[in-house]
Amino acid sequence: MFRSEKPRVLVFIVAYNAEKTIEEVLFRIPISLSDDYDLHILVIDDSSDDDTFARSHSIGRRSALEFPLTVLANPVNQGYGGNQKIGYQYAIDNNFDFVALIHGDGQYAPECLPALLDPLRRGDAAAVFGSRMLEPTAALRGGMPKYKFVGNRILTALQNKLLHSNLSEFHSGYRIYSTRALDKIPFERNSNDFHFDTEIIIQLLIANLPIKELPIPTYYGDEICYVNGIRYALNVVWASIKGRLQSAGFFYDRKFDCNPPDYRPYQPKLFYESAQTLAFDRIQSGSRVLDIGCAGGQLAAHLAKEKHCLVDAIDASPVSEPAIGRFYLHDLNSGLPPLDYQRYDYVLLLDVVEHLLRPEVFLETLHGVLSEHPTTEVIISTANIAFFITRFMLLIGQFNYGKRGILDLTHTRLFTFSSFERTISQAGFDILERRGVPGPFPLALGDTFFSRLLLRINRFLIRISRGLFSYQILLRIKPRPSLEWILRRTYDHSQRRGQEMDTLA
Repeated sequence: MFRSEKPRVLVFIVAYNAEKTIEEVLFRIPISLSDDYDLHILVIDDSSDDDTFARSHSIGRRSALEFPLTVLANPVNQGYGGNQKIGYQYAIDNNFDFVALIHGDGQYAPECLPALLDPLRRGDAAAVFGSRMLEPTAALRGGMPKYKFVGNRILTALQNKLLHSNLSEFHSGYRIYSTRALDKIPFERNSNDFHFDTEIIIQLLIANLPIKELPIPTYYGDEICYVNGIRYALNVVWASIKGRLQSAGFFYDRKFDCNPPDYRPYQPKLFYESAQTLAFDRIQSGSRVLDIGCAGGQLAAHLAKEKHCLVDAIDASPVSEPAIGRFYLHDLNSGLPPLDYQRYDYVLLLDVVEHLLRPEVFLETLHGVLSEHPTTEVIISTANIAFFITRFMLLIGQFNYGKRGILDLTHTRLFTFSSFERTISQAGFDILERRGVPGPFPLALGDTFFSRLLLRINRFLIRISRGLFSYQILLRIKPRPSLEWILRRTYDHSQRRGQEMDTLA
């Protein structure tokens, strides 16, 4: 198939009851765009009550435009978001490089297309948004009602805070996307309603795809607004909260599962109170440590450098941490590798057992290799499924797995304090210490005063109810001597006693 050397651009016009304005919008598209782009126009009439389709179709039949025009009509109204999904899929399927969204009511100026397309052509952005808020008070001068202006600013400020973004406006409908970027995010899972626009921004932010904003003029005429303002505000705030909770590992929604390929669910947890830092504090300097399931090896390296421990490690993925003594590549679901486990003073099992297919069998096997040396201490942690946030989500009907957190997609078993302690005891271990671990607020929200305050509050609440407010469970345990070991000790003791009695006789 012949392909022009110019970037292929689809100007996508969403239209609903736009009979009076659609022709003007079409003829305002700058002819000069043909100098730099292979441009096509797509109008999708979303089952209008008027003659939007007929008016658009007649323009195409007359060949009155400078650009090829395709007019489609949805047999059933798909909603503002649903109509966008169809247009973006059309752009992807027909190999367009960029797709520019314009409204059929004329609220957004087609004359701005050359400026908005330019950053995409240069490769500076994955999406370009026309913003009415970049120039102070310009929106008001353009006729935006004051209540909409204030609402826009408040919602945008709140969404920026929640999503750690810095956009001047979340609520402009003038957008140009790279189809390559659209192909990387599951926009088809978004709402069919008006907050589709917010959800696609959240997806771009999570996918780390760059967004650029450019100023556009504001125009408010006599067009009919079909947006329920209060419901829209609630929807965009709730979508932003869900996006933030997902990034923090407290929530999961497949529509926001669009992290970049280099995203690593496991992140170092050594800069705040966590299972890793609590384990570090409990290990004596100069000890011999086996870190089972060491992930990236950060804790092992920290122990070697700060406490001069000799640390060996086991993990199912290669680790290139030079501070680790011996590294064993091994899948723990197949059991334990053959090692001299009795040479270690400590064994670490941090955030491991919840990933195993049969944790009870694994713990019994570990007890078997340690029971001949019952002075070895094991420090073990797991997620607490009874954490109050998880309980609340279950109360409102949500039990969503995610990329990390308590309901990590890779977790196969979930525990409460009582069920975890019972599993540990039945595997042959005595519990030396029970500790509740607070939520990873500095990891989720950044290392700020607010996140540290939440950490202190969580720590206080754990003292009130460990089972309800602990994000994780940390136990220090020791293997009880095996019956074989006790029987041998009994034989030896009996033999010595018998010899003593024979000597006295």
